[in-house]
Amino acid sequence: MNFETSATKKTLGALRPFYWKGVSQLVSVVLLVLCSLVVFTGCVRHEPRADIVIVNGIEPESLDPAIITGVAEMRIVSSLFEGLTRLDPVTAEPIPGLAEKWEISPDGRIYTFHMRTNLQWSTGEPITTDDVVYSWLRALDPNTASDYAGQLFYLVNGEAYTSGKIKDTSKVGVHALDRYTLRVELNNPTAFFLDLCAFPTLAVVPRQCIEKYGDRWLMARPLPVSGAYTLEAWRINDKIRVRKNPRYWDAANTKTDLVDFLPIGSPTTALNLYETGGTDIVWDKDLVPVELLDVLLKRPDFHVAPILGTYFIRFNVNKKPFNDVRVRQALALSLNKERITKKLTKAGEEPAENYTPPGTARYHAPKGLGYDPEKARKLLAEAGFPGGKGFPRFEYMFNASAGGAAKIHAKIAVEIQQMWRDELGIEMELRQVEWKVYLANQSKIAFDTCRASWIGDYNDADTFLNMFMTRER
Repeated sequence: MNFETSATKKTLGALRPFYWKGVSQLVSVVLLVLCSLVVFTGCVRHEPRADIVIVNGIEPESLDPAIITGVAEMRIVSSLFEGLTRLDPVTAEPIPGLAEKWEISPDGRIYTFHMRTNLQWSTGEPITTDDVVYSWLRALDPNTASDYAGQLFYLVNGEAYTSGKIKDTSKVGVHALDRYTLRVELNNPTAFFLDLCAFPTLAVVPRQCIEKYGDRWLMARPLPVSGAYTLEAWRINDKIRVRKNPRYWDAANTKTDLVDFLPIGSPTTALNLYETGGTDIVWDKDLVPVELLDVLLKRPDFHVAPILGTYFIRFNVNKKPFNDVRVRQALALSLNKERITKKLTKAGEEPAENYTPPGTARYHAPKGLGYDPEKARKLLAEAGFPGGKGFPRFEYMFNASAGGAAKIHAKIAVEIQQMWRDELGIEMELRQVEWKVYLANQSKIAFDTCRASWIGDYNDADTFLNMFMTRER
């Protein structure tokens, strides 16, 4: 059940762009809207100010491309590690990355990639097709426990390898024909496969470093990277600093030398830092003080644009009574989504009619349930809970923000709680947890209901409709 399609991108107060992009492309666009750079006076350490300072939300859970799941982590990782393709900064279409060209078989199942011959790790070693094969198999390896391993299930035997049905990696559909030629075999034609090749999970990671240091490989200094930037520093609850990689194949077009990502979760702190020149970009709508939106929307440095994303509610259908479709429909029908967007979010979000948002390529979603409290009450009665009588108390989980300041998820939770009490006569308890606990509980399905959001990994309905599949393709 979804109730909001997000729709904001800003320099001050932004959801991310329509698609995520590597920092090397991003900063060239952002520079167009920056008037000046001001010396950051709030730093305790005596070090030069970065050319671009970005408020990036919560502290990253990891910088391992195979492990990460959050937008904040992906922003940073996409600057450090590159895949066979990358996304065009203007059109968001896949364009050559580590691979300079490719051919696709007439049946759409075989891709032959030709990698650039001048590729190097930031530490000087050559990058070859063996590194691609290793990186993809590592993401599929069940021991890696990648939440995004499914991005590689389109490969022949990709899912079978992850599930343990096969052990022989040579049967997985990715093969190094020579140092610079890679053959990829898919189960079926996949229109968005080149988009997937630009996704962080499929980025090329340093085998030599991972095998030497194991789970602590990200602590290696210097850290070998394949992307436009190197990792200069990662100071927990302070900043992540990246520096232009001189060995990157397209270093001549990387215009910004030094970029800082700040882990700030408080809208008030983020806005104050922006106003005093301590940061140049506030990227997420969660970091915009909702009470100031009316004023901020009138500013020339506050930019709004649509994104491919939906805010929704998850139900644990393994628990009663959420295993009854009539209950889930009743809860959906009793939510006034327009009231939420106008009263709480206030930035022009459109109430969602369905899970897959408008604008998704090659897809037109059917009309959803809408808002109909009377029908909701009838369905709930049919499910055995007339007027909410006998309906068990349950929890609604949502994540806290750093410092506990960003209250939008809490405000939405309270509004939903009130709607369900007023329209259906049921009681819901609110459960606020920290970000990492929130992610872990979602992975383990350790909740009754919870708030969630999804921003498309690529421009195809599959990125939404395939999220909850568990069967083999």
